[in-house]
Amino acid sequence: MAASQRDITAEIASIAAEYRDNHQIQPLLNYPPYRSSALRHPQSPFVRVDPEQLELSAPCFGERDVHPVDADLTAGHRGEPIGERIIVTGRLLDSAGRPLAGQLVEIWQANASGRYHHQRDQHPAPIDPNFTGVGRCLTQADGTYRFLTIKPGPYPWRNHENAWRPAHIHFSLFGTAFTQRLVTQMYFAGDPLLDLDPIYQSITDPIARQRLIAAYDHDLTEPEYATGYRWDIVLAGGYA
Repeated sequence: MAASQRDITAEIASIAAEYRDNHQIQPLLNYPPYRSSALRHPQSPFVRVDPEQLELSAPCFGERDVHPVDADLTAGHRGEPIGERIIVTGRLLDSAGRPLAGQLVEIWQANASGRYHHQRDQHPAPIDPNFTGVGRCLTQADGTYRFLTIKPGPYPWRNHENAWRPAHIHFSLFGTAFTQRLVTQMYFAGDPLLDLDPIYQSITDPIARQRLIAAYDHDLTEPEYATGYRWDIVLAGGYA
């Protein structure tokens, strides 16, 4: 094993140990500044169900196979979307640093003006007819995922007075079954709204919060076309 790979594996093992020993690096389920968490977090014991029976009626991954074009959120429309093109890539790894291949990764996001292409989003920002803000891909043999998209804008969300969400992209990871689904968010460095955002701040450990921020990667950036961001996702298995 190369030295760099040993370093990465050791770092991931250290992160997994933190998850086992320190629950502060997980988001608080009931975080008063995030008002709706009071209604969303579990307050009763979990109900045990037969996973096979559950999956017979659970949502499917789609009506068609995942196609490479699904990972290009700038394609499939009559014109080019408005905003800064970005490439978002990284690796999906388990807690031992092993790549997870063939895993479904889905993303959704607001457009460059901070508006979702959804009927429930009615705040006064323009809708981009050439950007729907959803994409998906399967991880490659080395665990890599890759999307071409538009950098999202911030948007108001009425959690408190003058509340604005920082720019972010939602990620959904399905694992090998629908019951293993994990949803998280990726943020961008230098955003002044991060310090004011109760969802981001619900992870009380500052080092753990920092792992939600993608790193700008100049080698990934394509000249005169798109800036590049790298964000690896480590699944902590039983510690998650």
